[in-house]
Amino acid sequence: MDTAQFISKSNNNSVEKASFTWQTPSNIALVKYWGKSNPQIPKNASISFTLNNCHTITTIDFEKKVKSEIVDFDLFFEGKQKDAFKPKIAEFFTRIQEYCPYIFDYKMIINSENSFPHSSGIASSASGLSAIAMCLMSLEAELNPDLSVEEINKKASFLARLGSGSASRSIEGPMVVWGNHPEIEGSSDLYGVQFPYKLHTVFHNYQDAILLVDKGEKQVSSTVGHNLMHEHPYAESRFTQANDNLSKISEILQNGDIKAFVSLVESEALTLHAMMMTSNPYFILMKPNTLEIINKIWEYRTENDSNICFTLDAGANVHVLYPEIEKEKVNQFIEKELSKYCQKNQYIYDSVGFGANKK
Repeated sequence: MDTAQFISKSNNNSVEKASFTWQTPSNIALVKYWGKSNPQIPKNASISFTLNNCHTITTIDFEKKVKSEIVDFDLFFEGKQKDAFKPKIAEFFTRIQEYCPYIFDYKMIINSENSFPHSSGIASSASGLSAIAMCLMSLEAELNPDLSVEEINKKASFLARLGSGSASRSIEGPMVVWGNHPEIEGSSDLYGVQFPYKLHTVFHNYQDAILLVDKGEKQVSSTVGHNLMHEHPYAESRFTQANDNLSKISEILQNGDIKAFVSLVESEALTLHAMMMTSNPYFILMKPNTLEIINKIWEYRTENDSNICFTLDAGANVHVLYPEIEKEKVNQFIEKELSKYCQKNQYIYDSVGFGANKK
């Protein structure tokens, strides 16, 4: 794999002090990836909707200093110093040092905040790491003004991936593929790419209501879960299935077969959790109210000939997906019927977005 293209070129400019702020979104995978090899290489390709309202806003203040052997940074999350988060970010900086050697030249103050609860099954690492990557690339663009927007986004996705695989899908939108796939032009294991084909109009401005069933810390980290795929008895079959499903959903997204979309997306969500339940050790991240919501969605879909469906990440929260044309009716259903299964009746209305946004 050609990673040399991402090594920082000689810096033409000198930057003594700078500050950059980026808002980057979370994303929700429709075809999931579960299982990876080092360094953050997916065992199968995945595709996601980029979200709009669920995002992280990160500011990094850079100040030039004497070059050191370790990366010097302080981290603040929602206004408070968060030393507990520092090891993960320090590991990220270690992974990217070959590609961004300038990080040793600066003292960095990182301030970050989420529009949604941290570590609750919404991909906070995806939005958080992609925001840091975009801030770094803003500095690199000042050091090397010859970089194009395309090069900046591509490298930001590459860097974000080294911190969190799903973060590679949060730089652009509305749909992003990560992982090499023979039927997706330009796809790569190293970075995410925008879905390269024309989306059918039914998928424009698609809605995603996130039902917060459990806002607490996840029982099992995604890293642990991915590692359990190494010895999983069904792993190879799952990787094949996922790549086959990506071929299918590529056609669906172009031809607008929304019934097939509903079936495939829900199957993918349940398969992801089935892999968790059949690993060793096994674990269950769904809660009783997760299942209540799923059954209510199925009842509503049948009774109203609706195209509502659900998907899940590695947690208890439910992403309710539906076309914009059904927005008013489905929102009423969520408020009257589904909100009672949410922790403190909390949910987030979201929709498909278009990626990172400089503030």
